[in-house]
Amino acid sequence: MVLETVLLSLVVIYLASKVGGELVNKLGLPPVLGELLGGVVIGNSVLHLLVLQDSGVDNAQSLIISLMEITSDLSKSDASLVANAQSEVISVLSELGVIILLFEIGLESNFQDLLAIGIPATLVAVTGVTVPLVVGSWGLIALFHISTIPAVFTSAAMTATSIGITSKILSELGFLNSVEGKIILGASVIDDVLGIIVLTVVASLTRDGEIDFARVAYLIISASSFILGAIIFGNLLNKLFVAIADRLKTRGEIVIPAFIFAFLMAYIASIIHLETILGAFAAGLVLEETDKRKELQRLVTPIADMLVPIFFVTIGAKTSLGVLNPAIPSNQAGLAMAIFLIVVAIIGKVVTGLVVFNPELNRLAIGVGMIPRGEVGLVFVNIGTANGVLSQPLEASIILMVIITTFLASPLLRLAFSVGQNPTVPDAATTYLTVQRERGTGNGEQ
Repeated sequence: MVLETVLLSLVVIYLASKVGGELVNKLGLPPVLGELLGGVVIGNSVLHLLVLQDSGVDNAQSLIISLMEITSDLSKSDASLVANAQSEVISVLSELGVIILLFEIGLESNFQDLLAIGIPATLVAVTGVTVPLVVGSWGLIALFHISTIPAVFTSAAMTATSIGITSKILSELGFLNSVEGKIILGASVIDDVLGIIVLTVVASLTRDGEIDFARVAYLIISASSFILGAIIFGNLLNKLFVAIADRLKTRGEIVIPAFIFAFLMAYIASIIHLETILGAFAAGLVLEETDKRKELQRLVTPIADMLVPIFFVTIGAKTSLGVLNPAIPSNQAGLAMAIFLIVVAIIGKVVTGLVVFNPELNRLAIGVGMIPRGEVGLVFVNIGTANGVLSQPLEASIILMVIITTFLASPLLRLAFSVGQNPTVPDAATTYLTVQRERGTGNGEQ
């Protein structure tokens, strides 16, 4: 019964992801937004098709379980047991999806490309992490009387910019290879790293239940060292990976060793009290430097296509947007909190363009390009919900923030480039790195 229920759940999840993704894609929006909204429709907020544990609703009352009772021999007494088992399996698949998502993001994050625009990208990234985190935490504590740890965790969800969404928008607008585009992408990579480090720290604090400054210092140092160690020793590790992959002749000779490495790094991160996603991200950074990165990215994509939508859809399914319904007086404070987060999320990234001191660059476009949150913001929701640190209004507010910032990114960036200076032609260093990257690293890539 558990297997049958899981199979039916996957049918519903994949249908929701594809229908939602295709609909928003027709509107010129990122498919991830459609997958998230598809989850909202089939989950707690609308249809109650997919109801998971820890979502505030009895998962035995989902329509999938009701259909199982009608079409199979599932009894009322066993419905709750089957629903709990189904929920656990879907949750594990979702966790695998987010690990592979961060591994994929790591594979797409090239630190060599940051050398030419390292200083402005770093300034933009640090500002884009600090402003939303500090202003958001202060506002939630002072204005909405949220406890410190939930306030910090919620604000931390606004720190990271979505690399995938940003690069897609820049590519569609034709500004991907401008200096502004390079700074935006470079800053997105850096603040993803910083955001994941922040996530690791605040997630640990939520488990401990209190702020211990010695513990905070340990987490920051260990998380930073983990990433830096992966980068420093990456050259040795990726050469070892290539040597092993070259000796293997059976099916999966590249992708299986890659996942062994990614899952091992995720496990090591976990046992030293960091988040598993940090290990997967670091593994992606290491393997991105190999001369097999293009082939590896191609092989990882279909696996990610199978598992990552489960993560996005389940995040939407767990969310109860009804808690923000302004018609109910008790919900008005939650809606005000959501509006506050959206404003801070937008302004906190737009101001990052001000720290770029070159007046010839379109600084407004740089700041606007950092707005979309997307994947990493949803990772925060997933971990915050699992740790019990996010109330339903906070969870719904973060989801709404992700939806609005992702929705606004494309039209605002188009407007910023139209009213500001023309995109600047890349300098010689950036052009050189781009050409070298397009040529590949000696394995016949073009």
